[in-house]
Amino acid sequence: MCVTCGCSDDNAKIANPETGEAVTINSNGNSPHTHTLPDGTVITHSHTHDHIHDEASQIHAKIHSTTISLEQDILAKNNLIAAQNRGWFKGRNILALNLMSSPGAGKTTLLTRTINDLKDQLTISVIEGDQETINDAKKIQATGCKVVQINTGTGCHLDATMIERGLQKLNPPLDSVVMIENVGNLVCPALFDLGENLKVVILSVTEGEDKPIKYPHMFRASEIMILTKIDLLPYVQFDVEKCIEYAQQVNPHIQIFQVSALTGTGLENWYEWLTQKVANLSII
Repeated sequence: MCVTCGCSDDNAKIANPETGEAVTINSNGNSPHTHTLPDGTVITHSHTHDHIHDEASQIHAKIHSTTISLEQDILAKNNLIAAQNRGWFKGRNILALNLMSSPGAGKTTLLTRTINDLKDQLTISVIEGDQETINDAKKIQATGCKVVQINTGTGCHLDATMIERGLQKLNPPLDSVVMIENVGNLVCPALFDLGENLKVVILSVTEGEDKPIKYPHMFRASEIMILTKIDLLPYVQFDVEKCIEYAQQVNPHIQIFQVSALTGTGLENWYEWLTQKVANLSII
C-alpha cells in the first residue's frame, strides 16, 4: 500500500482501445519500492501476498509510528521518472497538460469538444486514466486522435511510471499536445508529478463553490482552473464570484476560464490560451 495516499499495489494496465491489447504495468505488488523516512533514511523493499517478512513488518512499524508530512519529498523515484518525462516532452517540443478533477466534472466532454474544435490547428494526443473500463478512451478515439487508456485498478491517481509507459505506446508526434486525463479525484493526483508542463483543475458548477478551500492543495498546484457546465447555472445553487474568490484565496496566480462544453460558451478564451501556449513553446 502506498504510504503517500493509501492506494493499493494492485496491477495497473495500459490498453489500446483500437486493438484491444492490454498489458500490465506493475507486478502483483511484489516489485521493490522505496520509503524515505523523516530522518532521511531510504529503505527499499518488496511485499509478498503469501506472508509478511519480519523485516518488512519492522519497517512499516517504524514508518507508521511516525507522523509523515505529505509535503515531504517521499516520492523520489516518481520525481526522477517525472523529470525524465519532462525532458522527453521538451525534446519533442510537446505541451503536456495534466487534467484533474473529481469524477463527473466534465473532463472528457471538455476534452472531446476541444479536440474536435481545434483538430485543424493542433495535433492532440491523449492518455486516459481511470480505475477500470476503456469507455472514455473510446469517446476520445471517436474524435480521430491518438489515445491510450491506463487503468489503475484500485489506484486513485496516475504516476510518472504509468505516463512513461503510456508515452511509449502513444508515441505522440513532434510539436504537438498531450492531454493527460487523470483519475477522478481532488486529492492524490495533485501530489504526483507526471512530468507535465502544467496542471489544470476542472470544477463543475454542480459541485459547490467551496471546493477550492476544501481541497486547497489541488487548486494551489494548478496553474489553470476551468469552471465547466456554466449552462446549468440557472438551475443550480452556485456562487461563481465566491468560487473565484476562494480559488484566488488559495492560489492568487491561478487563471480561470468559465466554459460550457455543451453550448460552446467561453471556449474561445480557453482555445486562445491553449494555442498561444503551444506557440510560445515553439519559440523557446
